[in-house]
Amino acid sequence: MDRGLERKEGVPVKAEARLSLTEQAYRQIEERIVTLRLEPGEVLSEASLSLELGIGRTPIREALQRLAREGLVNILPRRGILVSDINVRNQLELLAVRREVERLMARLCAVRASQEEKNAFLTLAANLEETSHTADDVEFMRLDRRMNGMISRVCRNDYARSAMGLMHGLSRRFWYQHYKQVLDLSLCARLHAAVAKAIGNGDSSGAAAASDTLINYIEKFTRATLDQSNIN
Repeated sequence: MDRGLERKEGVPVKAEARLSLTEQAYRQIEERIVTLRLEPGEVLSEASLSLELGIGRTPIREALQRLAREGLVNILPRRGILVSDINVRNQLELLAVRREVERLMARLCAVRASQEEKNAFLTLAANLEETSHTADDVEFMRLDRRMNGMISRVCRNDYARSAMGLMHGLSRRFWYQHYKQVLDLSLCARLHAAVAKAIGNGDSSGAAAASDTLINYIEKFTRATLDQSNIN
């Protein structure tokens, strides 16, 4: 197992061990795809992944089926399992949906979160602020994933959670591929922290506004990436 994955999303190893084997397989494969260690177009093998991760083939197969539903892999008859391509223009379509859903979820979280959950968001905001100073890209990605999971859970709306589950992995991979070219990582971390802080403070209007500000920046980043691609 990759030693660099011993802490995923800030989850201690012992806590990670309590996750189902399918969830462990999903998280590890998803991170490899999102961070481009498994590149677009690469053919995946259940047997090879099973050996590499030390997890049986049935959980690997179930994890790959989930990744296929999320658009990160394509399962093709007689061709195998391929890591999906990255399409810049599709990201703009995805962001139009994300804007509406994430605003709703942020607002709901601020209203529905328990005090313990609000405290967790405030801690997350502090962690994101710290990342804005260190510019640690992988740590930021893991905090972003943790934040997505917290918002999906705390909003207590299964329909919104399902919709966002289909978009997060694609968005993180796109970010990871292009951020060094056009993204201000420190600013992006601070914008994420602002959403988490507003939720932690129970400020529903502030959370919605912070969510919109974040999506505005991500859209600007995406369009800059598209412009850069056209130049090249």
